[in-house]
Amino acid sequence: MTDASTIYALSSAPGRAGVAVIRLSGPAVGEALARMVKAPPKPRYAAFRTIRHPTTGEALDGAVVIWFEASSSETGEDVAEFQIHGSRAAIAAVLRALGEIAGCRLAEPGEFVRRAFENGKLDLAQVEGLADFIEAETEAQRRQALAQAGGVLSKLYDGWRTKLIDIAALTEAAIDFSDEAD
Repeated sequence: MTDASTIYALSSAPGRAGVAVIRLSGPAVGEALARMVKAPPKPRYAAFRTIRHPTTGEALDGAVVIWFEASSSETGEDVAEFQIHGSRAAIAAVLRALGEIAGCRLAEPGEFVRRAFENGKLDLAQVEGLADFIEAETEAQRRQALAQAGGVLSKLYDGWRTKLIDIAALTEAAIDFSDEAD
């Protein structure tokens, strides 16, 4: 079961890069945005903002900030992304600052996906497809994993489930009413 904390993590590969993505998910996302960005963007709009330390107000970096309300997010919770410069110092500063906001904590590995599963945004077959997609090394693996993550197997399994329920209902009816001529 999902706890009430807001989680955050570096979502891009660790190390130096042109851009690093830090993602947040949970009930305190709005508060984190309000404390770290002077004017949070409207939901589902990207905006360039200065990321500031939540207690000192010190500028940490300039970033593209995106906010998704729970109803339209990938985890089923409020989600925000900071697309900051990818220096180790900038990444560390923003992660430290997020850790100083009450109710925010560093995410455990796979916790964003777990929350998406628990909130009904992904089913188990899609979660497995996503894991396969991340590990894909060949074009065939990529295609298959993308299809699975997109719900191809889920739709197939739902069709089987519907047919099995129909078969079970007909079987029960045949047993219950076996003495009647039909």
